[in-house]
Amino acid sequence: MQHALRVLDTVTRRGAGVADTELSRVTALPDEQLAALLRMLRREGYVRQTADGAYVAGPTLDRLGSAAGREAALAVKLQATLDELRDSVGAAVYMSRYIDGEVRVTQYASGPDTPAVNEWVDFRVSAHASAVGKSLLGQLDLNGRRDHLARHKMARLTSHTITSEKVLLSRLAAQPATVPVLDLQEYAVGTVCAAVPVTAGASVGCLALSLPVEHAHRLHRAAERLNQGAAPVLLSMVI
Repeated sequence: MQHALRVLDTVTRRGAGVADTELSRVTALPDEQLAALLRMLRREGYVRQTADGAYVAGPTLDRLGSAAGREAALAVKLQATLDELRDSVGAAVYMSRYIDGEVRVTQYASGPDTPAVNEWVDFRVSAHASAVGKSLLGQLDLNGRRDHLARHKMARLTSHTITSEKVLLSRLAAQPATVPVLDLQEYAVGTVCAAVPVTAGASVGCLALSLPVEHAHRLHRAAERLNQGAAPVLLSMVI
C-alpha cells in the first residue's frame, strides 16, 4: 500500500507526467512488482498513460482527491469495487466499519447467484458470532473488545456460536492479522463467511464474503482472493 501511495504522490506532484523509470527509482520495486502495481492503478482509474507512456492522474484519483463531493465519489468507487469482487470471488461481498462503538455494514454487493446473508439478528449485537464482527473486534485493543462485549450479550445463535467471552477473547488474540477470520455457521445455519481487515489510520473496517454452506469447500480460496482484492478498497479510503 505504501508503494501505491508513493506512486500516486509522485504522479500528483509531477502534473505533466512521470516515466516508469522515475517511479521505479521512487518505489525501489523490482520491475515485475512495479508493473503489477501500475496495472492495478490503471485498472482502478488512479493513473492513466499518455501517448508517450508517461503516467498522469486518472479520473478516480481526481474525484477522490477533490474535497467537493468526495464522500459520494468514495461510495460510488467502493460499490464498483465490491461489485467486481463479488464477480471475482463468486460470493456476496460486504464492506463493514466499526463506528461509534458499533458494527455497521456500510455497503454490500450481491446478486441472484450470490445472495446476501439473511440478517436475522442485527449485526450490531452479533459481533461475537459473525466474521464481520470478529474481524472488527480483532482490530480493537483488549479494553475495546471487552467494552463491546459488555454492551452486547453473547447470545447463542446456532450450535456453533461461541458464547464464552474468555474463549472469544483468546481466539481474537491468537488470530494472525494476515489470516481471514471465519464464521462456520456461527451466525446462521446454512451460511459460512470470511472477513479480512481493511484499516486506514484510526478507521477500523473489514471486507467480508458469505457463501451457502454447500459451497463451504470454496471458502478458503474465496477468502484468499478477497484478501488480494482488498488493496483498491484500502487505497480509496486513504486518499
